[in-house]
Amino acid sequence: MAELAVSLVVEKLTNLLAQQASYMDGVSRKIVQLRNELRWMQSFIKDADMKQEDNDLMQQWVNDVRDVAYETEEVIETYVSKAAARSTFDLVTKPFYLYKVGKEIESIRMRIREISGRRNAYGVERNSRGEGRGVNERLRWWRQPSPHVEEDDIIELVEDTKALLTQLTSMESRRRVVSVVGMGGLGKTTLAKRLYNHNDVKNHFDCRAWIYVSKEFRRRDILQGIVTDVNALNRVEMEVLEKLKEEDLLKKLHEFLEEQRYLVVLDDVWSMEVWDCLEKAFPSGKTGSKVMLTTRNKEVALHADGEGIPHEPRILTENESLQLFCKKAFHGINSLPRELNKLGKDMVMRCGGLPLAVVVLGGLLSRKSKSTEEWHRVFRNITWHLTKGQDRIAAILSLSYNDLPSHLKSCFLYLGLFPEDVSVQTKKLIHLWVAEGFLLQEGEETAEGVAEKCLNELIDRCMIQVGRLSSLGRVKTVRIHDLLRDLAISQGREEIFLEIHHGNKAERSETISTKSRRHAIHSRYDRYVFLKKFTPHLRSLLFFNREYNVDVERKRMKIGFIEKKLNVIYKNFKLLRVLDMEGVRVVSLPDTIGCLIQLRYLGLRKTNLEEELPLSMGNLQNLQTLDLQYSCFLKRIPNVIWKMVHLRHLLLYTPFDSPESGHLRMDTLCNLQSLPYIEAGNWINNGGLANMTSLRQLGIDGLSREQVTSVISTMERLQDIQSLSLLLTEQEMFPILTGLSYCEHLQKLCFYGRIEKLPDPQEFPPNLIKLTLYNSELQRDSITKLERLPNLEMLVLGDGSYNWREMAFSSESFPKLEILKLHLLKELEDWIVEEKAMPKLKHLVISRCEKLKQIPDGLKLATTLKELEIVGMPVEFECRLRTKDFFEFKHIPSIKSTTDMLAI
Repeated sequence: MAELAVSLVVEKLTNLLAQQASYMDGVSRKIVQLRNELRWMQSFIKDADMKQEDNDLMQQWVNDVRDVAYETEEVIETYVSKAAARSTFDLVTKPFYLYKVGKEIESIRMRIREISGRRNAYGVERNSRGEGRGVNERLRWWRQPSPHVEEDDIIELVEDTKALLTQLTSMESRRRVVSVVGMGGLGKTTLAKRLYNHNDVKNHFDCRAWIYVSKEFRRRDILQGIVTDVNALNRVEMEVLEKLKEEDLLKKLHEFLEEQRYLVVLDDVWSMEVWDCLEKAFPSGKTGSKVMLTTRNKEVALHADGEGIPHEPRILTENESLQLFCKKAFHGINSLPRELNKLGKDMVMRCGGLPLAVVVLGGLLSRKSKSTEEWHRVFRNITWHLTKGQDRIAAILSLSYNDLPSHLKSCFLYLGLFPEDVSVQTKKLIHLWVAEGFLLQEGEETAEGVAEKCLNELIDRCMIQVGRLSSLGRVKTVRIHDLLRDLAISQGREEIFLEIHHGNKAERSETISTKSRRHAIHSRYDRYVFLKKFTPHLRSLLFFNREYNVDVERKRMKIGFIEKKLNVIYKNFKLLRVLDMEGVRVVSLPDTIGCLIQLRYLGLRKTNLEEELPLSMGNLQNLQTLDLQYSCFLKRIPNVIWKMVHLRHLLLYTPFDSPESGHLRMDTLCNLQSLPYIEAGNWINNGGLANMTSLRQLGIDGLSREQVTSVISTMERLQDIQSLSLLLTEQEMFPILTGLSYCEHLQKLCFYGRIEKLPDPQEFPPNLIKLTLYNSELQRDSITKLERLPNLEMLVLGDGSYNWREMAFSSESFPKLEILKLHLLKELEDWIVEEKAMPKLKHLVISRCEKLKQIPDGLKLATTLKELEIVGMPVEFECRLRTKDFFEFKHIPSIKSTTDMLAI
């Protein structure tokens, strides 16, 4: 973490010298010296960060480095904030502030030199080398399993075992890699061990080997272990095994395995480097040979076998968790005593289905008195017992955290701010990460692109879990396992990274560090009194409101109270970068909001804003994300958005009654990437749209025919546009939609309104994958154009898009279509699908097409179809599906209707 803090400050100082030269005149030389000294620290801080875990002196030294980096950031940001806020930063005031910041910089440089000298005096480098190895070796010794020792405290995962047995015993001609992937404590090694000792596996392979790899691996040790397990050398050769060169050892193993059907298990593989240095030892051998990996990183698995499908064991169900807990806590008894039943179930639920957590909890309680008093005591401290009180689970979960690069550590810790069991929207999370400045620029890649890569890496490392996927398979929400969230919170508090505020008495504000730079408030509103205790260190404040059902009078009182407390924030925390008030019931924002000139993220989603936003918001020139979605009563956006020249995401949509926005000036927003909703206005023709050259997502409502022509003609300038939604005013008609073929990155198109003539296939964007049409009144031959779109994966034909009695999909049409949704096609009676149409269709939705008689016969042979959803269809339609057509569609795994679900 200190490494990231120093890196970000160095980059900030570099940018400051380049972009704020007018403010820095007089102290620029001192800033250059300070930056260079921090750069010097960077040369060894990464190594120190890694070693601090096992050395108290090094840990203190790293904390000192982190603190001085934070102090540097605070001094510089405070100076720039004051300079930018003062309209009269003239010859009188400027020398005073320059003198003050110069003295503060000199003080920081003295501290840096003192910290450096103390490192040499302590000799912490010398102390850290031997000490760290000892702790890591002890952890490695404990972690290393014996493949031949059967564990009695396991739950048989029948489906996982069956799936992996199928992979292991398949008879491919070349050697394949079977991977088990998952977070620490999920039971990967236990499952692999179960398979290794399975009779079917023993009978299938001529020889087997089990090797524990770990992070600190040596290739020679691994090769020797495999050679020994598979008996690759005769007795004489074994006697001189230690004298063999490493390459000779690899060659002999390769030659031996060439004649065998072998299984080699590589347990706990952390990096691609392991596979790269061992791959040559594993020939194809006899048909059916396999290497099996267990790893926390999906990328490692795919690197070893790009054609394989890594298997992730599922978490335990509630009943399975309880069964495992009883085995461990009561030494084989499968049920809880009546008096401990509720307590035991509540504690097991807290483990979130993670086998290791259940085992550790059961082991803890097996050594406790079986009294309700003792179990109550454990339950009150369940989080502490599962993360701090037990070295085993804390060490295993911490291994994954310690292995993260510094920027990923910050991204992971940030998830600790969110409430337990909350699905986190990935777009919001990415915007927050970017606003925090965690992610350094990578070439031409946008910060959001870098953030998305980080998100995917955390998923691949099994540090976070995928929640909900979009229809096209993109991650829309993520979750974090409760125990990993507890780890993020405990580590975040230790790093002065975050703090959580609860309304319950068990976690009152006096137990909370006010020095933390990020605070999340999960409490009731009457607990907001501790806002006054925050220090200038505060950089981020996030509210998570769950209090919706409050009577009107109490709500009015609370709103007034909240607004007074929030006013404290606007006035006193001028270095705030993130303020997320989603769900906080505020009616208005005061002018003092404009004091937060360092703000990068302002979240006002689902607030009760009624009045127009204050004009002082134009002062927020560093703002990157402004989220006003679902601010139900806000009527109008002030025309100051153009001043927010660094704005990247402007989110305005509210269903049925979005605030007026067509009057806004937009021509200065060249950094804008997301504008999913805005009203049409003069900004389209006044250079606003043409200057948004960074735009990725655009949605415009209330367009006239002429404005559509202007938008389409501008598309050629918006080379990065990926999603476009155009909504006409009533009575209008889309002109001929030519000009979109230039948009090579445009993947999603949505048209609301009558289309005079659908473009020919070659006139559509070449990489279009999703098309949505509403009220289009398509011509009868339009389907013949749509079915020739070469890359279309999803098609939505909505209300009024197709008003004809018949619709036909010809043979070999829609070659890549995977999702088809038909909604409110009120005139459609006969739908014909010819053989070989939609050869990749997976998901079909038919909704409220009240005259449609049946599902087309052509879909009876669609073996790719996995999901069929029937919504609001006539009784006759559903009755036919259940009776006459039942056996014709029984190959579809899931059929859902509005009344029930058929698992066919």
